Parts: sequence; C-alpha cells; structure tokens
Amino acid sequence: MSSILETIKESKIIAIIRGISSKDIINTVQALKDGGIKCMEVTFNQKDAEASKDTLKCIRMIKEHFGDEVAVGAGTVMTVQNVIDAAEAGAAYMISPNTNVDVIKKTKELGLVSIPGAATPSEAVTAYEAGADIVKLFPAGALGTGYVKALTAPLNHIPFTAVGGVNEKNVGDFLKAGAIGVGVGGNLVNKKLIEEGNFAEITRLASEYKI
Repeated sequence: MSSILETIKESKIIAIIRGISSKDIINTVQALKDGGIKCMEVTFNQKDAEASKDTLKCIRMIKEHFGDEVAVGAGTVMTVQNVIDAAEAGAAYMISPNTNVDVIKKTKELGLVSIPGAATPSEAVTAYEAGADIVKLFPAGALGTGYVKALTAPLNHIPFTAVGGVNEKNVGDFLKAGAIGVGVGGNLVNKKLIEEGNFAEITRLASEYKI
C-alpha cells in the first residue's frame, strides 16, 4: 500500500477514465502512460450495472497488460460491494465522490489506499479520522483555488487532491493552493478523441500535465 500511496503523491496526476469501454482501454492507458501519466482511475457507473461490470473488466485488463508500470484504482466507489469487487479485479486504491465511513473502513481492511471525497472541513475530518489516506476535494473547480487554500490551511495534516474542473491551465494553481495532486477527467481522457482513435492527441494532452 505504501508504494502505491507514494506513487500517487509523487505522480500528482490521476487520470479519470470514465465511460471508456474495455475495447479501448489498453490503447487509452498506453496513450496516457506515453504522455507521462502513471495513475489511472477507472470509474464505476452507479446507474448502469453492465457498465460497472465493464469497469471491473477494464481494471483487470490494465493489471494484466501493464502490471506495475501504472497504478490502477477504482473511481465512483459508493458501496462496500464496489470495494470488494474492485479489489478482486486488482484495484490498488478506491476513490469516491463522497465520504462513506463503511467504504473507507472496508478499503483499509483490505489493505488498500482510500481516497474519499469531501467538500467541507467536517466531511474532510470525518473521512480522515475514518482512515482515509488522502481526501479528494470535490468539486474543486466550482469551489475554486481560494477555497482549497482556505481549507488546507487549518487542515494541513490532511493530504488533499483537487478534482472537478482541473485542466492543464489551472493544475499548477491547485497545487500551489495546497493540493498534493489532482484528478483530471474529460479535459484529458477525451471520449471524442478516443472514439476517433486519435490516441496520439491523448498522449500530447497528457504531456501538458507534467509537473
């Protein structure tokens, strides 16, 4: 677990892979990796059971194809069953948009890295005291860098990532404001480019996020 946690902290960028099917997953991850991204978050779709099955398939495929070359985790982890399923598929960390103490505790029970979401100081402290390794500040883009700075000042013992509305232009601002890293979704893992097979552009975009 400690090596995964260190990889996340050192890499600073987590690519959020949402709605990308298993047929495109290897090319997508390869393109991101070629652009310097090491951490991949493959998200569950809580509305679509079949899509969530494909999420697990994607995690397994990434682990089998890339091994330890990338750090793969599960995103939008909302239930204890999500944790169990993702862990069995090979996810090394669990990321959620919310703070669910049961989800955090199950993640830690399985020896994995826990990154729950929070938007307020109370949620952040609750998550951290429940065992979270990092707290995901979400939605960071809507809250702004000023909020990140204000939140992290009194809670400087809690490592925060900023997620939601992060792009290559403002990533540095969020890090300067106090975040130890960021999660980047559609601004980096662009579904249109993937559907077109333009993986070279994904690699170029990824390279823009080098810190």
